[in-house]
Amino acid sequence: MDGGILERDEELGQLAAAARKAADGAGSVALVFGEAGIGKSSLVKALPEVLPSDVRVLLGECDDLATRRPLGPFRDLVGSVGTELASALTEGGDRHRVYDALRAELNRAPHPAVLVVEDVHWADEASLDALRFLVRRVERLPAVLVLTYRDDELSREHPLHHLLGMVSRAERVHRFPLSRLSPDAVRSLSAASRLDPDQVYEVTSGNPFFVAEVLAAGGTGGVPPTVVDAVLSRLRTLDDGTRDALEQLAVVPSAVEHRLVDALLPAGVAALTAAEQRGLLVVTPERAGFRHELIRRAVADSLPAARRIELNRHVLAALVALPGADSSRIVHHAAQAGDLDAIARYGPDAARDASRAGAHRESAAHLRLVLRRRERFAPAELADLLEQYAVESYTIADSGAAVTAEREAVALRRSLGDTRALGADLRWLSRIHWWAGDAEQAREAAREAITVLEPAGDDRLLALALSNTSQLHMLSDRHTQAIAFGERAIALARRAGDMGILAHALNNVGSSRWHSGDPLGRAQVEESLKVALAAGEVEHACRAYANIIWTLLERLEYTEADRFLAPAVELADRAEHLGFLSYLNVEMAMRRLAAADWEDAERYAEAGAHDFVPARCPALTVLARVRVRRGRSGGDELLAQAWEIAVRSRELQRTAPVAGARAEAAWLRGDHLAVTEAAGPVYAEARRLAAVPARAELGYWLAKAGHPVPADDSRHPYALQAAGHWREAAHAWRAAGCPYEHAAALAESPDPADKLTALAALDALGAEPLARLIRAELRGLGVRRIPRGPLAATRENPAGLTERQLQVIRLLAQGLTNPEIADRLVVSVRTVDNHVSAVLDKLGVHTRRQAAARADELGLLPRR
Repeated sequence: MDGGILERDEELGQLAAAARKAADGAGSVALVFGEAGIGKSSLVKALPEVLPSDVRVLLGECDDLATRRPLGPFRDLVGSVGTELASALTEGGDRHRVYDALRAELNRAPHPAVLVVEDVHWADEASLDALRFLVRRVERLPAVLVLTYRDDELSREHPLHHLLGMVSRAERVHRFPLSRLSPDAVRSLSAASRLDPDQVYEVTSGNPFFVAEVLAAGGTGGVPPTVVDAVLSRLRTLDDGTRDALEQLAVVPSAVEHRLVDALLPAGVAALTAAEQRGLLVVTPERAGFRHELIRRAVADSLPAARRIELNRHVLAALVALPGADSSRIVHHAAQAGDLDAIARYGPDAARDASRAGAHRESAAHLRLVLRRRERFAPAELADLLEQYAVESYTIADSGAAVTAEREAVALRRSLGDTRALGADLRWLSRIHWWAGDAEQAREAAREAITVLEPAGDDRLLALALSNTSQLHMLSDRHTQAIAFGERAIALARRAGDMGILAHALNNVGSSRWHSGDPLGRAQVEESLKVALAAGEVEHACRAYANIIWTLLERLEYTEADRFLAPAVELADRAEHLGFLSYLNVEMAMRRLAAADWEDAERYAEAGAHDFVPARCPALTVLARVRVRRGRSGGDELLAQAWEIAVRSRELQRTAPVAGARAEAAWLRGDHLAVTEAAGPVYAEARRLAAVPARAELGYWLAKAGHPVPADDSRHPYALQAAGHWREAAHAWRAAGCPYEHAAALAESPDPADKLTALAALDALGAEPLARLIRAELRGLGVRRIPRGPLAATRENPAGLTERQLQVIRLLAQGLTNPEIADRLVVSVRTVDNHVSAVLDKLGVHTRRQAAARADELGLLPRR
């Protein structure tokens, strides 16, 4: 009995409407979530009945394996999709080929598609990557992507959160939190039974699966105390052969294909007839599986340990004998059966398959299992496995495991006397140490890698080691050393014909020259980009983009940075290079911070604050700076985290922005001693390294706190402010497109009129702490009529305006035209036109005058 579809008409209707819109080219994502047994699968099964006849429904399921199957739910589609996707999934699982085939399959004319992926809380990493790929593109496809999951099983660190965050930013999203059945629905379902419906509701709380199981077991004479008892009571009515068959299938955490059923059960699928008739199983021409995962778990959990081990051994033997069996499933059952030989034999293959598919978490998990039995491998083979595990751990940002494994690999290489392998592993160890934030260990391993490889006669490995060292020097602003090592790497890479290493080395040398003031530096970084793109070296191309953009942002060349940001994000997005996509998101956050677009700055920073370790420090810095400038709590805590990362990195590119943000926060709260403590030591380092942007900003804060600094002739706006040239600085900030900094510089004028102009801009931006200081200065100058700032209600934003829309309405209320607002916020007039239209719509008015009046009523405007 399946009562889960009651009281789901509204959800089915909305899904059907989404499918109709998808047929017109407006694809969307639908999230169906709730507790176990709430009826997610039942809703999916009922979906074909309400969809237009030309809609294809494709269904894939994620399994509760100890180590997930790479691309598991998509492999389930084989047999119901075209040959292009089927081949991509079965012939090695190359993720980019799979992605292209998925997009082509969902775009296949003339029939729109509904792709359902069930239980995505169990999805493997490769499947999550594929879903991220689809989420970013589904709005342009004639398709609806339906994802079901248990929201009560998601811990704070669950990998599904990243995907859900991306879904929340999609253009068209439907959310269906499924509720439990009402007492009336339970009463309706209980009508044909002898059970008291109120008692059924009390026992089940309206969970549809629990209701169905209790009613199905009702013939045994009463309401069982638990659903597990309800399931097991149904099993007791079956014959021994059927029970044995169910127990055998219960240890397989997925639907079982018929060839495996035939291998496990002497009578084949016929042995399942009685269980299917009792509603315990669903049998299709392709596979057999339990009607609900809770039934499978109830059966499996009821088995004694010895029986479970025996049944897993049967599955293991059957899978090993089946041609083309999934190695990850073999390893799962080997682990459940305690077969260490099988883990050692099949684990490395499972890890390689997972890595090729982009399922790096799963690959690392397989290797972790394998390495528990390291005594089964020869030293050279063990060193290879440790290196693999280190690289996979590095890829998933498990820095501790990566460092430990790579150190062990290096120790083994030393004992084996394999010079080239040792040098290669030392280079990897250097990279992994840097990733973990340990700069000194990274440099030590880098030095030894070169020492080992110089006499080895391998131009390629030596070039890579030299370029790695060049990169470390470049990141630490040691530009002379970076150029020297990098030029050696360039020569060797050209001789070896390795375009990837050539692009890597050109990037390091060009970045160092550019930072040193050599105009040829930028051309060399752009050459690195061209070489990488021509060679298909996506990682090196993304790094070139990232370095170009970072340098342009430091130089306040924001319009030029915008020119590179779009293609960089497109490349990282298309290639699913999530590490660099996170880093580029942080650069976009820095860009939006400069434009005082606080909301977008936070959104982009949050997207890069977790997954990619090198991006975390600048992401936290942006988040903190937004909070500090808007007067919101939590900024100091974020800066403390960022500072800890920055200090370990020993890189000025990390320490200087955090020190600047800490100094600014201290200044805004009136703590001049803390300004000096935050800025002083890093300022000295910036002067020593001749790092102009860092030196200018930190020198400015020191000067503000009354600490004299030497004259700076760089003409950086902060240097101009430190020298008292506030008007020139204000012009420079406006030209760069930085409204907050422009207002701050203008506020340093001794003229109250300039300060009032700055105050109006700060109020429009919602920059309360600095606005508060300016009001105090105006009062000190004897100015009587000072706007009092927005009401506290502004923070609650009853109109639902974005931060940028709040800025626009405050300037609009001052009587500014759209071109004047665009000039004040340093955006295009068309952008302001769009914001004004949105503001009028949200405020429910038709004119600018009405908008100003309504905003004043809601407390969104400065009070006079």
